[in-house]
Amino acid sequence: MNTYELGLPLVLAALLGVGLVTLSTAVPSTELFTQQLIFLGIGLAGCAVMLWLGRRRMVRLSYLAYALGIFLLVLTQLFGTEVNGARSWLRLGPLPSFQPSELAKIALIMALALALHERPIKNLLSYLRPAILIALPFVLIFTEPDLGGALVIAATGAGMLLVRGIPWRHLALFALVTAVALPTVVWPNLAPHQRQRLEIFINPASDPRGAGFQVIQSRIAIGSGGLWGKGYGQGTQSQLGFIPERHNDFIFPVLAEEGGFVGAVVLLILYGLLFWRLVAMAAECPLERDQLLIVGVLSKIAFQSLLNIGVTLGLAPVTGVNLPLVSAGGTSLISTLLALSLAYVVHRDRYQEW
Repeated sequence: MNTYELGLPLVLAALLGVGLVTLSTAVPSTELFTQQLIFLGIGLAGCAVMLWLGRRRMVRLSYLAYALGIFLLVLTQLFGTEVNGARSWLRLGPLPSFQPSELAKIALIMALALALHERPIKNLLSYLRPAILIALPFVLIFTEPDLGGALVIAATGAGMLLVRGIPWRHLALFALVTAVALPTVVWPNLAPHQRQRLEIFINPASDPRGAGFQVIQSRIAIGSGGLWGKGYGQGTQSQLGFIPERHNDFIFPVLAEEGGFVGAVVLLILYGLLFWRLVAMAAECPLERDQLLIVGVLSKIAFQSLLNIGVTLGLAPVTGVNLPLVSAGGTSLISTLLALSLAYVVHRDRYQEW
């Protein structure tokens, strides 16, 4: 029996609509907007393929997809293209450049859901397999270096583990290990520009024309929007180029300046509806494996969205994470659409046998 979910496609269509309208005024050229429309078409075609494949066939490919994701990340380390200080992009023959880390996030969700279902958490040794599955893409992405992508991987894995169930004593142990690892392992291995971002997070005004410029201008843009905004294409901070990466990582200030408080709240409500539908869909699935798959998608998109908006408000350090379904970026858009298709298919086929 198939029960179709209508809420998710409707919220997704609304988010894509708001994203395209915002992007059309944020992009520095119509060429980028045209590219985004092309990537949207490719992503929707990929969604159609996933709908045709169905849950059973997709899940059977979980470990293969994970192995392919790791292989592409290794290729990126060896032959990737460096952009903004990170070797995160890969070009294979005539294909355009893409970010393997975005595809690896989906592969991790599929493989981790399978692993957590096959071997329930009973003792510390039970974490070995999930830990390896999370650690491999995390390390490869972190050393590109892409701190934002690595954090999304960690948050996705943590969300799935928490829903699967972790004893309090294990949580306390993991918190202790994290507290020790951050200053001894993570901090020494950060690239200089990543350290600067974390330091400037505490006091952006210490370097207002340098590292703190983005956050300061972002706050000015968000605050200057007022209640109703300055109007489509009328934002002074965005249109005059005071907001770097305004079509990508800092697209939220564009919407807040031109759409005002009302426009920003509408976007946040749409994200809230998206998260609510994913939670409801996971709760409606009778099988744990299906629940974990949907929770993985929710963890990925929710963490990335909140982190991006937090950065633009100065509530989180700049990490280079874009806003799902709104920011420009072909691989990110396709990855998010495929992740949501995965959740939709799992929910649609929830009463079918494995």
